[in-house]
Amino acid sequence: MTELKPRKTLFNPELKRRGIYVLPNLFTTAALFAGFFAIVQAMQGDFERAAMAIFIAMVLDGLDGRVARMTNTQSAFGAEYDSLSDMVSFGAAPALVMYEWALRDLGRLGWVAAFVYCACAALRLARFNTTLEVVDKRYFQGLPSPAAAALVAGLVWVMIVSGIPGSDYRWFSCAITLFAGLTMVSNIRYYSFKDFNLRKSVPFFAIAAIALGFALVSISPEMTLFGFFVLYGLSGYVLAAVSLFKRKTA
Repeated sequence: MTELKPRKTLFNPELKRRGIYVLPNLFTTAALFAGFFAIVQAMQGDFERAAMAIFIAMVLDGLDGRVARMTNTQSAFGAEYDSLSDMVSFGAAPALVMYEWALRDLGRLGWVAAFVYCACAALRLARFNTTLEVVDKRYFQGLPSPAAAALVAGLVWVMIVSGIPGSDYRWFSCAITLFAGLTMVSNIRYYSFKDFNLRKSVPFFAIAAIALGFALVSISPEMTLFGFFVLYGLSGYVLAAVSLFKRKTA
């Protein structure tokens, strides 16, 4: 007679159930909701709320990682979830908002420009995840996707507040969309601010600059935020030009 083998059960007490940290993923879920809300508002024609929702998603996206590090709740699941949330909030949402606001009037070129931005955001996030351990932490390789989304959404927000329809600036909007998308997948370096330590002492003018920034945001948040990210988007090209000039002179 053959010996009967014990049946395999679905429950194995030796395997521990892996849990998911709630606190950092709450911020990621909130950022994902803000990105989805921006898409819904763009479909309904409320572009000002759509642009504001993208900026809210950017703030929440910056908080989830810091909360995870502060509470020691970092996980592989959280990193993957954050990337998927970023793809919605800073890839699909800005592309759709810009297309519905201005690029629709360009016909085929409009949706191609929106797709180029969306595809570049996906490539940027994939490259960031695969080169996370080998790049210099002080710099980003290519424009970060939240900053690119802020360029696109900031332009829409400024124009809406100024009462300017998207059809009047459709070519300029197309150029900004392509600039933001292609810069994300470029090799231009951008300062990451990750070595900025709040516990260290800073010069007096730094506190004065922060106070001035709060004042400008309270007066005109759309112009201040858009202007800041325009300067940040150009800063990488300035640093690249300075570095190239130094190599040539050396």
